[in-house]
Amino acid sequence: MNKHEQKTKWIPPFLIICITIIGVWSCREKEALYLSVKPLPVEARIIGDILEGPSVLNDENRFIWGGSVLKGDDGKYHMVYNTWEAGDSIPAFTDSWVLHSKLAYAVSDFPNKNFKFKKIILHGRLFEGDSSAWDAQMVTNPHLKKFNGKYYLYYVGSKDPGVQPAGSKGENVNKRNRVQQSQKIGVIEFDSFEDLFSENFKRPDQPLLSPRTRVKKDHIVDPSAEGTEIKPDNIIVVNPSVVQRPSDKKFLMYFKGNVYDPNWKGVHGVALSDSPNGPFFPIDKFVFDIKLENGKFASAEDPFVWHHKKTKKFYAVIKDFSGKITGSEPGLAILESEDGIAWSKPANSFFMKKELILKNGGLVKVKRLERPQVLLDENDDPIVLYAACSRIDINKRQDGASFNIQIPLQTELIGTEDQ
Repeated sequence: MNKHEQKTKWIPPFLIICITIIGVWSCREKEALYLSVKPLPVEARIIGDILEGPSVLNDENRFIWGGSVLKGDDGKYHMVYNTWEAGDSIPAFTDSWVLHSKLAYAVSDFPNKNFKFKKIILHGRLFEGDSSAWDAQMVTNPHLKKFNGKYYLYYVGSKDPGVQPAGSKGENVNKRNRVQQSQKIGVIEFDSFEDLFSENFKRPDQPLLSPRTRVKKDHIVDPSAEGTEIKPDNIIVVNPSVVQRPSDKKFLMYFKGNVYDPNWKGVHGVALSDSPNGPFFPIDKFVFDIKLENGKFASAEDPFVWHHKKTKKFYAVIKDFSGKITGSEPGLAILESEDGIAWSKPANSFFMKKELILKNGGLVKVKRLERPQVLLDENDDPIVLYAACSRIDINKRQDGASFNIQIPLQTELIGTEDQ
């Protein structure tokens, strides 16, 4: 036995206990907080192919899609949502959302039910006789935010650039796809929801963000030069989600672009600004870049991003097409980030299955649950999820069989704050 072994051979049991307790307590102090979010039952009932009830916004004469909600200075809850006409004279859903989307306004005394349609507040400028405006044909993807006492409505607009020259890569692209390939992001600033309702705002003459690259092998309007390196903002920029980063007060706008490798994938990027109404400058890095086994991106869309004060993290709820992000099946996934740029999957990345729990105890499986927008409380905890929804495959439907569902959420902080 050497001298070192003689000195460390025996430690009093009480000292071992003390060291263990101190070690466990130290670890618990450093255990990071994380969010646990659980959907609660909705007030709805099944009526044919749709749902009806207080937690559902629908209209038998219209398609209803994604909606964004904020609490106004009047204490009421204000929703701007995507809608367009239904009926035999309108193309099926897969085409009509591109050609006819408008933005409507609804209001409620409650955050999670009883929203009532008031009026259409924004439509393509074709209605005003202007076919050349960047948002002439349609408007969609509403996203409401409040920064520094002012309100901002971020949205996507598009126009038809017209039949493309013979011999070009776009000569056989039809009107629906020409409009889809021309989508850009704009913003409207307003002082109150009364001003929004009365249309007391200035509509932007130019988009806030446009794609830098237009790379696609064929059937593409106004393609980039051969050999152009694809940026995240490729062909389109849609699905805006804007958040202010506490560390440097920068405004981060997340968006989706399209890549074809060889098939379609939704990819995402982020643009930065010193102001909520721009200018925004996109970076080259792809975000929410969860990879498949073959090294390609998992296809996703519709991010909603926020920053949580207590956990000091960014979170994103996003539609996962494949189940590669949720880790299980297609649905809504959640990702997290320290800086808003580098994103990863938390221990449980499944945010919500494509199903609704009814207050009567029933469970409804749905075909579509997307365009997630979240209402946060004063602690940045999610309290309501608003989602575009359908019980059936609506791509070929003309009868408005879609609706917006308002799902109350129960949020819990798990772990211990750093001391």
